[in-house]
Amino acid sequence: MASSASAPASKGPRYAPPDPTLPKPWRALIDGNTGYLYFWNPETKVTQYERPVAAVPSSPSQPPGYSRPEERARSSGPSESAQFTNQFSQAGNGSQMSTEAYRAKHEITIVGNEAPAPFMTFQSTGFPSEILREVLQAGFSAPTPIQAQSWPIALKGRDIVAVAKTGSGKTLGYLIPGFILLKRLQHNSREGPTVLVLSPTRELATQIQDEAIKFGRSSRISSTCLYGGAPKGPQLRELDRGADVVVATPGRLNDILEMNRVSLRQVSYLVLDEADRMLDMGFEPQIRKIVKQIPSKRQTLMYTATWPKEVRKIASDLLVNPIQVNIGNTDQLVANKSITQHVEVISHSEKSRRLDQILRSQEPGSKVIIFCSTKRMCDQLARNLSRQYVASAIHGDKSQAERDSVLSDFRSGRCPVLVATDVAARGLDIKDIRVVVNYDFPTGVEDYVHRIGRTGRAGATGSAYTFFGDQDSKYASDLVKILEGADQSVPQQLKEMALRGGYGGRSRRWASSDNSYGGQGYGAKRSTDSFNNSNFGNQAGGGSSFHSSFYNNTSGSQFGDTPSFRGSYDNSSHNNQSGDASFPPSSGNNQSGDGLSFHERFYGPLGGDQSRTSNDGFRARSRSPPGKAVGVSNW
Repeated sequence: MASSASAPASKGPRYAPPDPTLPKPWRALIDGNTGYLYFWNPETKVTQYERPVAAVPSSPSQPPGYSRPEERARSSGPSESAQFTNQFSQAGNGSQMSTEAYRAKHEITIVGNEAPAPFMTFQSTGFPSEILREVLQAGFSAPTPIQAQSWPIALKGRDIVAVAKTGSGKTLGYLIPGFILLKRLQHNSREGPTVLVLSPTRELATQIQDEAIKFGRSSRISSTCLYGGAPKGPQLRELDRGADVVVATPGRLNDILEMNRVSLRQVSYLVLDEADRMLDMGFEPQIRKIVKQIPSKRQTLMYTATWPKEVRKIASDLLVNPIQVNIGNTDQLVANKSITQHVEVISHSEKSRRLDQILRSQEPGSKVIIFCSTKRMCDQLARNLSRQYVASAIHGDKSQAERDSVLSDFRSGRCPVLVATDVAARGLDIKDIRVVVNYDFPTGVEDYVHRIGRTGRAGATGSAYTFFGDQDSKYASDLVKILEGADQSVPQQLKEMALRGGYGGRSRRWASSDNSYGGQGYGAKRSTDSFNNSNFGNQAGGGSSFHSSFYNNTSGSQFGDTPSFRGSYDNSSHNNQSGDASFPPSSGNNQSGDGLSFHERFYGPLGGDQSRTSNDGFRARSRSPPGKAVGVSNW
């Protein structure tokens, strides 16, 4: 009892060992409850956690929310903390600006009450020395804007909504405060995780896991990654051994929860990374099911690249009195200005030659990602490129082992050219990617921004080349806005497409109607590249491919809304056998269409399945009478 009675007395502040580099009259003290180092000016009676700088005559006032040192994490010791503080002092001396000036410079806007000042330097964070050591070894000189502003908010225990572009450093923005929290709580990791991070894709999940291991190793923080497409056994064994941090995709985590192999009752820190992408992929029911098993008394952080109404709705349901941190303009989609964007209006037949020119113009070994719209085109292009370059393909049909192997080769430089579908558009964090090529334009400008965001990451610069055809004209108007917003040059042909209308160009997530989210128009899912090299013989335009005989001779206005697109061709009065862009009448000869309209043969009926046969073209169930046939023979 005597020892317990004396314990409170030992928890008061005490002076740290003398530090000759500290400007007078400042003194360094150690909080007895946490071991945290802070500074006191006996003349002005100012107390602060940021190390004072001699050039500043009087120290700034204490940041809001930091009046209770017991809420901060334990440092490894005063002398070691001072050592790493000194290592970061050089970077800190160049950032002496007011909070307002810093936020204005980095386009940071805050929505919410009592938001603390940003950590402009690493020395002002007060992170434990082992974490600062990892940051120093990683080569960081100063926090990114999203880190600088979200760290002090998270350390106060507040919920956060952070809206920032990809490649902004948000992963460390939520991981480090989570590490500090779990070290303070000291839960038994075998009874369940303390930190839970939800991610939309396995690629992003594994990359978050890599960062968690890298920056948590010295703090002895255990973490595991749960994702589909891989055996459950090894993941379950890691959970059984104990994990402080669990990074998971919603589907796999729900599977394991249903098996009763993991408990979320200890989760005190929940992160939804790329929340807009998770909602876009239909994960909202799984997310809500997971959250029901997490204690309501928790801290929740949501990171998103865009801020549509669907994300706002789930944020209002899951977060409590959050502070919103916006980096840049959240009312419009903005591309990274560090990326030089080249948009080239060309026909499909010119793409291969132009791609070869771009690849030859790069320095040997430069990492390049090429995006295609379909899995088939992805594989085909990778095979063709492999004749001259070391290239591999990655898409949703690849097994997890194949995807891991391809990404490993790409990261190491053994395979510098990666051909991918949008599975790699988000979450692929490889910092030395020099060039991104959009071989096919994506199904919306949001995906365009995320694709090109694979380069120009972590303060680096990069280049993006985009092949834009008449069939993409519906996105011309929005693409022009993206280019102008990032101070990029806009090709005259693209401007002309935008002036012609481009069918409004509103993408699926930003459409104004309530039922437009995730709509299935032509812009929502394209399969044109499935036909790039399919040859229909003399009956299909004298041996020319479907793509060249059709797209190269049609204007973008023919690819507007699907109903008018179907109507203009299903009822065409022309009969053409020479590869023009006109089509036979609905009463023409049918040799392989099985009574299908043009749209049904090449896009399939709703819910139907397309399968190609050698003689029968593309078969599907027809919704029109057999007598209303459209013949493939006239192509």
